[in-house]
Amino acid sequence: MELFRISGASKFLYSIFRKPQIVAVLTASDSRTPPPPSAAHVPGPNQFSEKVQAALQRSQAYLLSEQKPEGYWVGELMVDSTLASDMIVYHHWDGSVDAEWQRKAVNHIFSMQLPDGGWNIYHGGPSEVNATIKAYLALKLAGVPVRDPRMLKAREVALHFGGVPRMNTFSKLYLALIGLFPWEYVPTIPCEVLFIGKWFHVNFWDMSNWSRAMLVPLAIINHFKPTRPVTVTLDELYPEGYHERDLALPPDPDKISFRNFFLWLDRLHKLAEWFSEHGIHPFRKAALNKCEKWMLERFKGSDGLAAIFPAMLNSVIALKALGYQNDHPVLKRELQELKRLQHETADDVRIEPCFSPVWDTAIVAICLRESGVPADHPAMKKCADWLIEKEIRFAGDWVHKNPAKVEPSGWVFEYQNTWNPDVDDTAMVLLALRLIPTDNTQRRDEVFQRGMKWMMTFQCKDGGWAAFDKDCTKNILEKVPFADHNAMLDPECADITARILELLGYENWSRDHRQIRDAIDYVKEQQEDDGSWYGRWGVNYIYGTWQVLRGMRALKWNMSEAWLQRGKAWLESVQREDGGWGERCNTYDDPVFKGQGPSTASQTAWAVMGLCAFDDPENSALKHGIEYLCHTQNLDGSWTEHETTGTGFPKVFYLKYDMYRNAWPLLALGTYQQICERAAAKKDGAAK
Repeated sequence: MELFRISGASKFLYSIFRKPQIVAVLTASDSRTPPPPSAAHVPGPNQFSEKVQAALQRSQAYLLSEQKPEGYWVGELMVDSTLASDMIVYHHWDGSVDAEWQRKAVNHIFSMQLPDGGWNIYHGGPSEVNATIKAYLALKLAGVPVRDPRMLKAREVALHFGGVPRMNTFSKLYLALIGLFPWEYVPTIPCEVLFIGKWFHVNFWDMSNWSRAMLVPLAIINHFKPTRPVTVTLDELYPEGYHERDLALPPDPDKISFRNFFLWLDRLHKLAEWFSEHGIHPFRKAALNKCEKWMLERFKGSDGLAAIFPAMLNSVIALKALGYQNDHPVLKRELQELKRLQHETADDVRIEPCFSPVWDTAIVAICLRESGVPADHPAMKKCADWLIEKEIRFAGDWVHKNPAKVEPSGWVFEYQNTWNPDVDDTAMVLLALRLIPTDNTQRRDEVFQRGMKWMMTFQCKDGGWAAFDKDCTKNILEKVPFADHNAMLDPECADITARILELLGYENWSRDHRQIRDAIDYVKEQQEDDGSWYGRWGVNYIYGTWQVLRGMRALKWNMSEAWLQRGKAWLESVQREDGGWGERCNTYDDPVFKGQGPSTASQTAWAVMGLCAFDDPENSALKHGIEYLCHTQNLDGSWTEHETTGTGFPKVFYLKYDMYRNAWPLLALGTYQQICERAAAKKDGAAK
C-alpha cells in the first residue's frame, strides 16, 4: 500500500507503516483515545519520531477512508439551536407542522439547553438572549407546558436579559410574522434599496454578500407583512409590556449621529409604507418586481438562495408572500434545498447552515499531500478532477464591487452557488491544486492561472483581502437599524490576506511585487500589541497568528525579524500545561480572553504550524504540542473535539467544522515532518 513519497525520511515512514503493530492500529475498530504518556517516561528521539510517524499514518488512513466516491470530502457544520427553533416557528406560520419531525426538533433543542436554563451560540459559552427566546418560543409552539421546569428556567434567563425587546431585528421580524411583535417597531427594509445605484455613497452593493441575500427576501416580507397569528403568546417575556420605550430602537445619546439619522429615515419609511398600503407609492410595485426578479435569478445554479439557511428560509417565506404555491417548481425546489440541510435520526433532527464540500476538500487535499501522500495517488487525482469541475466561469455579483476586466473564475464554499464565488475558498483551492496534478495537466494549469488572476484583482485599497467582495467597508452601514446581526460589511482581514501571501510565496512571486508589499504592510498594521493577530474566520487570535506566520514563512521572509518573533512569543505564552492550545469565541466579545480555553486538536494544530514557521524542530513548545496531538489521537486516526473553532459572524453566529478536528492536525504533523527533514539535511550537509 503505497502512501508516501519514497525518499529521505519518507522511506523510514514507509518501513514503519509496514510494521504489523502499526497495521493493527490502523485497522482497529476501537476509536478510543490512547492514554497519555506517563509523566515519568519521556520518549527518546527515536521513540518520539516513531510516535509522530504512526500518528501521521493513522490520520492519513482515516481521511482517505472518508473520501466520497465522487472524489470530495465534506464534514458536518454544527451550530447552535437557533436553526431548529426557526424551522419550528416557520412550520407554525406555514401551517405545515409534522408532529414527528417536531418531536425530534424539540429533543434537539432540549439537548442543547444549559444548566442555567438558557441556550448559547457556541460550545462552552454563556446563555444568549436570541437563542434562549427562540428556543423558548419554539418549545412553547410545540406544546411544551410553560410550567415544565425546563421552561421556567428558560423564562427566568430570558427575563434576566430583558426579554423580547432585547432581541435583534431579524428575530423580531420572525416574531412579527406570527403576531408576537408589532410591525410598527420592526425596522423597515424597503424594497427600493435595489434602486439605489452605485452613484450613491451608500448603496445595495456596499452591503456584504450574505446580507444582500438575506435582505432582498426580507424586503418582500416587510412589504406584505404576511402575519399569521399563532395560538400562544410571549407576554410573559415582555418585562414592561408593550411600552414604546422598550419596543422602539433606542436613539444615540448624541443628537447628531448617523444612527439617529437612520432612525429618522426609518420613520420616513414607515410613512411611505402607510401610503403604499393606501395605494399611493409610485415606486413600490416596480421595486417589488425588481426584488422578485433578483431573487429568481439567483436561484439558478445555486443550492437555494446563496446556498445558506437564513437566505433560503427568508426566500421561501417571501415566495409564499408573493403568492407562489407549494407545487410551483421554484418554491418546490427551495423547500427541497431547505430539507437537504436537515439530518434526521430516530429521535433528533440537526440542521446545517450550509454545506462545505469545496472548502473541506481543498483542506484535506493539502493535508494529505503535505504529509506525504503522492500526487499520483488515485484519491488525489479524483479530488483534483472534482475541484477543477467546481470552478465558476460566471460573472456573478462580485462584478459590482470589482469591475476589473478579468476572466471569471473562482470557487465557492458549497456544492453550487454560482453567483457568489469567494476569495477565501479560491485561495484554499489554489493551494490544493498546485499540489495535485491530474491526467490533464494543461487543463489544471489553465484553471490555476485563471483562478490566480481572478483572486488577485480583489485586493482592497489598504492591501488586504476580504472574503467575498472588494472594499466592502463603509462603516456607516453598521448604523442602519436592521444591521444588528453584525454582518453588514465584508472587511479585509489578516487571516485571508496571509493565506494569499502563503500561496504567492509557494508560487515564487517576488517579495518586491507591489501587491505583496502592500499586503505585508497591511498585515503588519493589523498586529496586536502583544504580537498576535485577530482571526476573522477562525477562533480567533490563534487562527490569525498561525496564518500570518505560515504566510511569511512561505514567502521566505526573515523569520528572525522582531515583529514575527513577537508572534512566536505570543503563541508560546498561551500554550496550556497539557501541551495544547485552545481559545473560545468569547475573545470576540473581549480580547482579554485571547488564547484561553480548553485545548483542541484544531487550534493546537494551528499553533504548531505557527511555530513550525521558525524551522526549529527542537523548540520545546513545538514538541510539546506535537506530543499533545499524538496522545489525544483516537485509535482510528481521528481526533475528538467539542469546542467551536469556526467563525460566521463574530458575536452572533459560530460554526463547528467537523472536518477541522481531523484535517488540521495532519497538516501540523506533516509540516513538522518537513522541518525535521530540512534540519536533518542541513545537519548532514554541515557534517560533509
